[in-house]
Amino acid sequence: MNLSRMAAIPLRQFYLYRGSVARLVPMFAWVTIDMVLWGFMTKFLGGMAQTQYRFVPALLGAVLFWDFMTRVMQGVTTAFFEDVWTRNFLNVFGTPLTMPEYIGGLLVSSMATSAVGLVVMLLVAGLGFGLSFAAYGAMVIPFLLVLFLFGMALGIGAIAIVLRLGPAAEWFVWPIPALLSPFAAVYYPVATLPPSIRWISRLLPPSYIFEGMRGVVSGHGVNGALLGAAFALAIVYILLSYWIFARVFRRAVKTGLLARYSAESVS
Repeated sequence: MNLSRMAAIPLRQFYLYRGSVARLVPMFAWVTIDMVLWGFMTKFLGGMAQTQYRFVPALLGAVLFWDFMTRVMQGVTTAFFEDVWTRNFLNVFGTPLTMPEYIGGLLVSSMATSAVGLVVMLLVAGLGFGLSFAAYGAMVIPFLLVLFLFGMALGIGAIAIVLRLGPAAEWFVWPIPALLSPFAAVYYPVATLPPSIRWISRLLPPSYIFEGMRGVVSGHGVNGALLGAAFALAIVYILLSYWIFARVFRRAVKTGLLARYSAESVS
């Protein structure tokens, strides 16, 4: 056994990690997210231990709603990645297809896949744990709509990142929902967060939705002004993400990046 040849393998990995932040971040990001998320979760549950809080619709419902938003985002990004992985991206734009049509097609694809995922999650949650959308009443429609809009915005923004930095940057895309979840107050109220970072939650539409969901479960209802703010923020994020994607796409066309798109291209 030649140790120098063996050492070439970890050395190659070292050079890969040294030259790619996209590979380096997952080494510490996931454990940090888990500790922060479940730390706040434990703090919240500790304060609710002596109450009659309805944990199934509040916590299991939060998982279902958040996963729905994640499926929407991934429906957009996965359809884009399929063209990247199969080296078909340039062929797509070699047709008369326009950029708005391409984005529209991604969104339609995401609607179909997220709808299937939602039905499956409802069946599992309902049959296995007795969760029903009836617990949220008519508010389930605006709740899902805001999460759908924000999921689309995240998906469009994510493919703009990959288009700008190259396919290796897809490692930046998959952690996005996990990175946002501690600040989106998915499993605990915004008040559980330290005051110094609560402003981040106020910039995220899902935080209003999950606060509203817990309000409905607790019998307090939903603040219409906060729900309106969630809708407004979601629309702003969609417009912003599309504007960013349009700029990145035009730059990719102008610089010839589309023609040079390969598995490790970074520009």
